[in-house]
Amino acid sequence: MRRALLLALALALTACGRQQAAPPAAANRPAATAPARLNPSSPARTAPSPATTSPTRPNADGSETVEETTGDSGAHNALLAAVASTVAVATSPAAAEPLSGPTLWQSGVHYTPVVPAQPTSAPPGQVEVLEFFWYACPHCNAIDPLVETWRKSKPAYVSFARVPVTWSDGHRALARLYYTLDSLGKLDALHTEVFKEIQVNGDPLVARDPTNEAETERLQLAFAKKNGISEADFKQAYHSFTVDEDLLNADQAVLRYRVDGVPTFVVNGKYLADVRSAGSPEHLITLIGDLAAQEHKH
Repeated sequence: MRRALLLALALALTACGRQQAAPPAAANRPAATAPARLNPSSPARTAPSPATTSPTRPNADGSETVEETTGDSGAHNALLAAVASTVAVATSPAAAEPLSGPTLWQSGVHYTPVVPAQPTSAPPGQVEVLEFFWYACPHCNAIDPLVETWRKSKPAYVSFARVPVTWSDGHRALARLYYTLDSLGKLDALHTEVFKEIQVNGDPLVARDPTNEAETERLQLAFAKKNGISEADFKQAYHSFTVDEDLLNADQAVLRYRVDGVPTFVVNGKYLADVRSAGSPEHLITLIGDLAAQEHKH
């Protein structure tokens, strides 16, 4: 029983959940054998449609785990959040075992169809791929080099965009930093540096009390100035209508796709996948490419 609980805990830690305010300790997941191709005829597992009810996490057996919606103020204990996630995984026998080498990508197993499919912002002929992430999530940090390598070599028909989650004041503060850097044209240069500042240097870039917006802005300004951005430019972008609008769009995207864990990827508004469903970070990147290629053919 203890061994099963530890395995379930390791699986739970392959993503950061909305109730986590600080990154948990990283855990390794047994590698799975990559499926060879897509199997669109496999039975689909219906993803929950957007609603105002409690968010759910689809389980591998087709059931759903409902999470509390008391809100994340940034003060939750990360260990308690991890244990709560463990309970959800432990109730799904299929999710508690590593993939055993399927020969096909299976709908409802390796990815979840989004029903109904959501509209995308991609131009005609393009396939949109979204990555929902959080700068303080160690799993987002761990997969980011793979994502960056794929982003730089992806097919021209793929339109890729990151969407920072905005679950709480703490999450939203880092989302504002993301869109501020994007507005300044500094995102490509500093995206990895933000991860490094938080995950390696131990600077959270968010006030101890996430509702203290002035202190958070001071911390983020110090980071920006250290990386060559002037105080005037940073503040103008930080409080701009453009960044506020980007945050509103992120809010809507998180709600539409019912994102309750990161990193999570959505392909063309139709398919949702994460590390746990794909089997490993490497398999997830391959799956995203395969789903995008399938969409491009249609």
